[in-house]
Amino acid sequence: MSTEESRHVYRLHSTLELPLEDLRDHLEEAKFPDGIEDVEITRRNNTLILKAVAEDQSVSKYTPTAQLKASVTENRVYEEEPDERRNSFRWDEEEEEEIESELVEFAAFKGDRETVLQNSLLQYEMFLVLCEIAEAAEKGTLTAISERDGELEATRIVEGEQRPADIEVVEGPRDHGSGETGVNWRDNKFISD
Repeated sequence: MSTEESRHVYRLHSTLELPLEDLRDHLEEAKFPDGIEDVEITRRNNTLILKAVAEDQSVSKYTPTAQLKASVTENRVYEEEPDERRNSFRWDEEEEEEIESELVEFAAFKGDRETVLQNSLLQYEMFLVLCEIAEAAEKGTLTAISERDGELEATRIVEGEQRPADIEVVEGPRDHGSGETGVNWRDNKFISD
């Protein structure tokens, strides 16, 4: 692994959701970024963990590599949208037929950086894996600010499609007077010695 390149993920927000079966198929066919040999998938109850396996054999097995964390939910998927069926006129049908549906497990990568992308070793590389997952997902958004070789990069992927993104620096709240508005606990007459 190259240590001279500087790569970081500073901000990340994800609302991605895709069928668990599609995610597994995607990872089986995926070509991983340099530094990642494979991605191990572990499921604990309703939590899915995708852990990076380092190409570098000198990395100790006790060193935590970057991992993506998703919750697993079951959603009912209909062959035909129920709203479309209600709105369509069916003169020849006397009884309403039941709409075909099935329960499908979805992997939901939802939250901010610490919730979705954990541990620092190979973090940027696992972020690239998450970007590929975002491009395969039909539902949700991924926004991020990352740094590669000293340059900040904005990433925005909406419902599987890369969209333009900019980084905007705005002025935050001012610090002046912040110490004057709080409670002075040292001189509080209600607290006894």
